[in-house]
Amino acid sequence: MSGALHRTGVAGDPASPIHRLDPRAKVLGLAGITVVGVSTPLAAWPAFVACGLALSAIAALARVGPGVIWSRVRVILPLVLFVAVFVPFVRGGPTVDVGPLSLSEQGLETFALVTAKATIGALSAVLLGATTSFPDILHGLERLRVPRLLTVIAGFMYRYVFVIADEARRMRAALAARAYRPRHLGQVGALGRMVTALFLRSYERGERVYLAMLARGYAGAMPRLAVLAFRRADTAFLATLALTLIPLRVVVA
Repeated sequence: MSGALHRTGVAGDPASPIHRLDPRAKVLGLAGITVVGVSTPLAAWPAFVACGLALSAIAALARVGPGVIWSRVRVILPLVLFVAVFVPFVRGGPTVDVGPLSLSEQGLETFALVTAKATIGALSAVLLGATTSFPDILHGLERLRVPRLLTVIAGFMYRYVFVIADEARRMRAALAARAYRPRHLGQVGALGRMVTALFLRSYERGERVYLAMLARGYAGAMPRLAVLAFRRADTAFLATLALTLIPLRVVVA
């Protein structure tokens, strides 16, 4: 179960050169692509193309298919685009007629810019999650000197959200076995009691787990069996991205 939890969210070929990279290299590389994309103005559109090609190459090397990418990016990207699509209708300035609609030119440029930046950022996050397990990402962030409190909170949240969800499913099954079928607001009291019981059980479980960890020598950091080390492949990955994207971003700015 621990191994399955560790691999949750990972897709593609685990033996690919991208999956085998050091988590720090992938965090820095994909975050760098995002920074380049977010900092690029619309006039420097070749930088957007370069970021898209870099992400496509990473996905191809990791063997992460379009279906996997779309199934994950559709959770985030449509929400952003839904908000941005109204900008051409409310932005002032010169207008352009598109059929029966009169759209703002500045609004269309803003929509195109938001779409490009949101797509690059969402794809970078999806590829990071598809090629690196969440515990490995946290380990990489720890080695990059991210505040330990943040990584510890994120690690425990990731581990026990599955436990709490499983507890909630068992409680819902118990309600269903007792023929609980709420049909009006006067019958939702049982749901409130279930939520209260779930909170108390989670709090008590957290106390027991913490005491058990202290008894096993926990001192604020989780023990690691594998030590991260930068290899030539990691250096080559970061150098390729830096030498490709940064000069292009500077030249076309």
